[in-house]
Amino acid sequence: MKSDIKLIDYLAVRRSTPAFQMCEPGPEKAEIEEILRLASRVPDHGKIVPWRFIVFRGRQRAELGEELLKLALETKPELSEEMIQVERTRFTRAPVVVAVVSKAGPHIKIPEWEQLMSAGALCLNVILAANASGYVANWLTEWFAYDERAYPLLGVEAGEKVAGFIHIGSTTFPAIERPRPELADTVTWVGGED
Repeated sequence: MKSDIKLIDYLAVRRSTPAFQMCEPGPEKAEIEEILRLASRVPDHGKIVPWRFIVFRGRQRAELGEELLKLALETKPELSEEMIQVERTRFTRAPVVVAVVSKAGPHIKIPEWEQLMSAGALCLNVILAANASGYVANWLTEWFAYDERAYPLLGVEAGEKVAGFIHIGSTTFPAIERPRPELADTVTWVGGED
């Protein structure tokens, strides 16, 4: 992999595109299946597959937005018109939204933390596979990832958690770089003389 300059070039400029900047076209079913097949090649200690996907497409995304709006209004009945529109469009910003659902739990050999990290790695791999397929993507969680009242609407089962919603589509917006951390602020060296 070290000699694959295309991968190195990609990693040097990789960035997420905001979901509200996405548009059609999105990947077709066969493309989504290939994206998910590629994304599934993540570290998975014990080969227990502690995660699964839920793919949202078509008009059901708008219907889901209306149901999420109802839940949001139960908590905050004073939502502004702008926020009502935001709630309505949570799943229609991108042509495809892939939920990565963590099934992490107690296991005789595999710590739950490692299972959770596998789901996190899966979220990033969905983004990488979508980008490699010519689409833009963004990993979001949003409030309903943490509100179990929304889980039946989303298809999330008891004992599961949402690791992220990966929005996938196209864009007409230019990619704009954002500040990145300096290595001096994030790396601790131990050993070595060079």
